[in-house]
Amino acid sequence: MTIVVTGAAGFIGSNLVKALNAKGHHDIIAVDNLSNGEKFHNLVDCGITHYLDKHEFLDLLLAGEFEGEISAILHQGACSDTMNHDGKYMMSNNYQYSLSLLDYCQHEEIQLLYASSAATYGKGSIFKEERQHEGPLNVYGYSKFLFDQVLRQRIREGLSAQVAGFRYFNVYGPQEQHKGRMASVAFHHFNQYQANGKVQLFGAWDGWDDGMQSRDFISVEDVVKVNLYFLEHPEKSGIFNLGTGRSQPFNDVAVATVNACRRHQGATALTLLEMVTQGLIEYIDFPNSLKGKYQSFTQADISKLRETGYTAAMLTVEEGVNSYVDHLMKK
Repeated sequence: MTIVVTGAAGFIGSNLVKALNAKGHHDIIAVDNLSNGEKFHNLVDCGITHYLDKHEFLDLLLAGEFEGEISAILHQGACSDTMNHDGKYMMSNNYQYSLSLLDYCQHEEIQLLYASSAATYGKGSIFKEERQHEGPLNVYGYSKFLFDQVLRQRIREGLSAQVAGFRYFNVYGPQEQHKGRMASVAFHHFNQYQANGKVQLFGAWDGWDDGMQSRDFISVEDVVKVNLYFLEHPEKSGIFNLGTGRSQPFNDVAVATVNACRRHQGATALTLLEMVTQGLIEYIDFPNSLKGKYQSFTQADISKLRETGYTAAMLTVEEGVNSYVDHLMKK
């Protein structure tokens, strides 16, 4: 049976394809939009049987072209640019496309795992999968939020097959180089340090000291493991936070990145204070354009995920960033 991965040439999608290959799955249809042609690099070392443009795939799917052939759709395709304010495009691309897949998968009894987002919580301080804690700040977050509401209604009505949505927190790791400014903090820190010998962080703002704004940073390795766990447990449905359950300051990411780079240079590790004193970490004024639109703190409540039986430990920033820098150095 065929597994479909949408957004397959993207960051999380390509990591999922590789992980599926490692599990022995090679009958994979990769679906994406290659308007950004550079993304093809992410598929070069992946084993797939076919590639389809996202619009062509949906047309063929709804026309019955793949009837009886698909066992699961891992839906990672979306516009994830939080600064894109084209609501018509965002709702068509993120919401309506997902709704079409949901209707099809329920009708054909096909597993559907999809990417939601921590952006559904907005500036809230409690990150638990409950309606009272949700309040997206942008149309991207709203597109994910609205689809989650549809799933909640479908669950109440009764599902014919598994549907699981994962609210990704701050994901970092290999295969994100095409994302530009939307790539992870770790990716940007690495490139800043390689180019300029220092890393820049936002200074104090909104009650947070220099570099102390904190996020739940999760390695793409853990994101992939959770997706595959649910793929292997089709009886588990719902909306689940996918973070580490820990919030770490941006300072931690910067220190981990710089020290990992220094390790490759044969230099000793430094503390945050030593890096700031030596000018390896520099704080800049918090940008006016982000004031009132920025999540200064996130921390996933992953108790619901743990209740499904997923018990594997999540990588810390120090562990995940070390591994990521090793990968970037090889590239």
